[in-house]
Amino acid sequence: MAAAWRRAFSLHRLLFTQQSVVVNLEWQQVSSRGYSRSRWMSPFDAGQPTHESHPELLSAQEIFPGISVSDFAQRRKALKSYLPTESMVILGSATVKQMTEVVPYPFRQDADYLYFTGCQQPEGLAVLDDQTELCMFMPEHDTETEAWAGHAAGTEEAIRVFGADCSYPLQLLSEILPQFIARAKAIYCDLGFLNPIVRELPQFQEAIQQGKVRSLNKYSQLVRWVKSSAELELMRQAAAITSKAMLQSMKVSRVYRHEHLLAATVEYECKIRGAQRMAFPSVVGGGTNGSIVHYCRNDKSIDDKSLVLMDVGCEFHGYVSDMTRTWPPCGMFSPTQREVYDVVLDVMKDCFKMCKPGVTLSQIHQHSVMLLWQGLVQLGLAEGNFDILHFYEFNRTQVGHYLGMDVHDCSTVSLDLPLKPGVVITIEPGLYIPVKPGIPERFQGMGIRIEDEVLITRSGHEVLTASVPKEIAEIEAWLGQSKSNDSTPLRTFVCEKPTES
Repeated sequence: MAAAWRRAFSLHRLLFTQQSVVVNLEWQQVSSRGYSRSRWMSPFDAGQPTHESHPELLSAQEIFPGISVSDFAQRRKALKSYLPTESMVILGSATVKQMTEVVPYPFRQDADYLYFTGCQQPEGLAVLDDQTELCMFMPEHDTETEAWAGHAAGTEEAIRVFGADCSYPLQLLSEILPQFIARAKAIYCDLGFLNPIVRELPQFQEAIQQGKVRSLNKYSQLVRWVKSSAELELMRQAAAITSKAMLQSMKVSRVYRHEHLLAATVEYECKIRGAQRMAFPSVVGGGTNGSIVHYCRNDKSIDDKSLVLMDVGCEFHGYVSDMTRTWPPCGMFSPTQREVYDVVLDVMKDCFKMCKPGVTLSQIHQHSVMLLWQGLVQLGLAEGNFDILHFYEFNRTQVGHYLGMDVHDCSTVSLDLPLKPGVVITIEPGLYIPVKPGIPERFQGMGIRIEDEVLITRSGHEVLTASVPKEIAEIEAWLGQSKSNDSTPLRTFVCEKPTES
């Protein structure tokens, strides 16, 4: 199939060579603003949703639901306010990564580039400085590529859709960018997302040697840290989608006794409710797999008496969710499972009390560690004063992280920074009991984590994923609603070995 595809591609490239040359020559004829009007007569297509192509989703001037062109301009203004005058910002888009020679991985945009431009497409570059609010360098229109992959945004769309005040074809980058570099006293960027052409420019190399090139992340992520009301609305929707998908997955777990089936269920339930993708590979650990913090093989059947730990999240128009529940698919917690679960749930409730402005995530974490240690002592799994090495055997994670456009959002923002209204965090205490000598057999291999998304408000906090039960009685009641389906043949689907004919 791949060989046939390549032969077809070569034939098409040969047939369209003359046309492609003409198109490329046309696109080089940019105006003094670097902008050329489109010659296409087909309906407007920016390579991503716009009001013209998706009026049911976006209002006029919106780039994301509820987030307008002017909102993106305000974000760039806020970023500039953190930087010295005569500074320059270079934002690079993510690139397409290949799974095989002809099969790409699903593309996901770099969070900073997306946050400050709104462009969801690869290969672009944006520049900000004191004289230019937004300049975008865009991939050239290529009829051959678009015949295979569809239309992508170019210089026209940069101005018309994203609000750039100038735009140039990417092929002119080496000619135009040195003019920006020459007038900048400092250049802020993320070297990991820069186009190789930028890194190889003599003027950029000289700026590095002069110490003018600095990290952008600590400033860009500080701007992203506190969410606007429009961003919070998207995060509420992402949380609601994941919560409903989690509820449905819990409900069918009495029937779908396999990690893969539960992973498929939660991902399906998220996507049919509008999620564009999952935020990360779904974690569905049955039995001892639940004690592996980020287990995501999801390839084993789940024993009738085991717990299953599901850590999942979806992405909704650039913003992600992240939540975890642990439950017994059989419908009832055993006495030992109740003991451990209650310890973790009590720690979570205590941590919620600290979720308010002025408290730091680091303080919440330290508090959770002491409470979990007390729980281990109560269970007979530890004794005496706190021992960090012994504690590490049962928990090696932070109790929470920031959440937003990325799962571990704004990673350069200190965990010691006091929380503010509009910041979203997770609270996710857990115990992961290893299988090893000295640990009572009834506890061995048990993994329990409970995770919610928490919005910091002026008066305290709001749990965005509160609709999914955490109390043992509520979980058992919810699971009990699916009891009548236990006899369905789907119970052993994919778990049965094929019979020989």
